[in-house]
Amino acid sequence: MDIIVIRHGQSEADILNVHEGRADFPLTKLGNKQSLAMSNFLSINYNIDKIYSSPLKRASETAKILSNATNIPIIYENGLMEFNNGLLAGLSREEANERYPEPAIRWPHTSMYGMESMIEFRSRAESILSKIVSENSSDSTIAIVAHGGIINMLFRSFLELPINSQLFISTGDTGIHHWQITSCCHRIIYTNKLSHLDTLDSK
Repeated sequence: MDIIVIRHGQSEADILNVHEGRADFPLTKLGNKQSLAMSNFLSINYNIDKIYSSPLKRASETAKILSNATNIPIIYENGLMEFNNGLLAGLSREEANERYPEPAIRWPHTSMYGMESMIEFRSRAESILSKIVSENSSDSTIAIVAHGGIINMLFRSFLELPINSQLFISTGDTGIHHWQITSCCHRIIYTNKLSHLDTLDSK
């Protein structure tokens, strides 16, 4: 099984420099261009069988562009939504730091300011990844359109890392990761591929 994991394109929150999380911002004009470039690359290089997406606007809009390019319908999964950042959603970083400061120690089970705990976040990633894998055959190619935070947590789940792992995989706008599940192992083919953006007009 091949799993193509994609982060959404640039959103309005990226320009506003606010905490996004569950705040539901749409793509920018550039984000739409990035998503089209990504979709063209994937439609040429992969035969995608299913597309799974977070229902949040920035991911669903990216997934719709991919769906149009591949003629594959979208399956929306709440489990692919970004980290639930509770009261921080939509706040400027300065206001969030002032009103909701990060404690010196944050335990994996701790839930603050209406957020998910890290254990809850990891459990959600484990559950949705298991569901997607179980629903598809070993020769399938699956696309997952999601968000930077949940993608990082899906990486930890895919690699069977401990809950307190400090691994962080960066993903740029429409960054593509290619994973593979074979009879012997889980493989990382590549991470954060952004070459489809090389000739993109950023204006």
